[in-house]
Amino acid sequence: MTNAKIQSYQVFQRDIDNKARVDQEDGQVIVLPVGGPYTVGNVQNILVGDLWVLAGQSNMEGVGNLTDVETPSPFVHSLQSREEWAMAEEPLHWPNESPRIIHHKLMGADAVPHPLPSHDPMRTTGAGLGLAFAKERYIRTGVPIGLIPAAHGGTSLEQWDPELREQGDASLYGALLKRIEGVGGKVAGVLWYQGESETSSLENIERYHRRMHALLKALRRDLQQPDLPFYYVQIGCTVSYDADAKNWNGIREAQRTWPLLLSHTAMVSAIDLELDDSIHIGTQGLKRLGRRLADVADGLPSPQLIGATFEAEQSRIRVAYRYVRGGLHSSGRPSGFSLRDRNERELPLVHKVSLDENAAVLHLIDHPLPPDTFLWYGWGLNPYCNLTDAADAALPAFGPLPL
Repeated sequence: MTNAKIQSYQVFQRDIDNKARVDQEDGQVIVLPVGGPYTVGNVQNILVGDLWVLAGQSNMEGVGNLTDVETPSPFVHSLQSREEWAMAEEPLHWPNESPRIIHHKLMGADAVPHPLPSHDPMRTTGAGLGLAFAKERYIRTGVPIGLIPAAHGGTSLEQWDPELREQGDASLYGALLKRIEGVGGKVAGVLWYQGESETSSLENIERYHRRMHALLKALRRDLQQPDLPFYYVQIGCTVSYDADAKNWNGIREAQRTWPLLLSHTAMVSAIDLELDDSIHIGTQGLKRLGRRLADVADGLPSPQLIGATFEAEQSRIRVAYRYVRGGLHSSGRPSGFSLRDRNERELPLVHKVSLDENAAVLHLIDHPLPPDTFLWYGWGLNPYCNLTDAADAALPAFGPLPL
């Protein structure tokens, strides 16, 4: 139920009985079942379904080239950055149009512009993953989707700190809560893609689990949704002179291990997806990533590492996974695994990788494993990794795994 003025194209979050209760200005309450579009007075194209937050930094905001983008659907609407509902279309995020001061401060301005700027017709980038996710969810469930874009490029977990909520619109977390409050106060879940900014220091790796725990705990408490679904993306590749491979490896591993500690969380991998620039996933990869997130929202987990077994007699290492649908597959030679010493120097011991249902088998040259040998998948800033299951869920980057 919401006290805000109803807008055309608005999506209302369904209750557990698959209905939404909508307050009108005259005090009456209208009960609408899942579906639509509905007309209420002069307000048209109302939908009832599920609301999903899109939060994090630039890869969630979307920087994919606006070429062959995901097409709109009449059953997927978006609360635009300017906080007006519309049919969802790329780009979803326009932070310079937000009435919330935090987005303008992050871009170097001191105040919200008045009037708010209009869409830039010359924009050439901005495709994201949200629309592909929402369309896939609608196709599978028949439940309309409302998206709440709230990401901002370059932001860190420190800038998303829930302790800043009292600053309201002057903080990312406070502004997000106000956006959710304005559409009824409840959502179906949160999609999160953030972590590149955490690679700036080793200290951020050490604090990652604690900061993510604090963020999710606060969201579940403040929205009064103790089981709020929270699905996120493990950071992918970058091409950079300045980035530190150790830090990128460390954040990926922290992200891989975090959802094992909490309920109603899941991670998908982006390590195999191509870039449209030095750090941002390309448009076609973002479509795939949106569908991967739709899978976990549908209760279909991405592959998870079980462990690695050294089979000395066969001179091979068997790397086993669970939640593999239809076996492991690769486009061309399976790539991404490496053996490294304690200093992360590669050990040239693997001459072939074969795939056996839910396992990757690393065939070794006839040589005993040196002491302190560690297994990695997706080591480094820009590894070439190409393993997925038959449903296009990618293997997560991991390491170092001692053998």
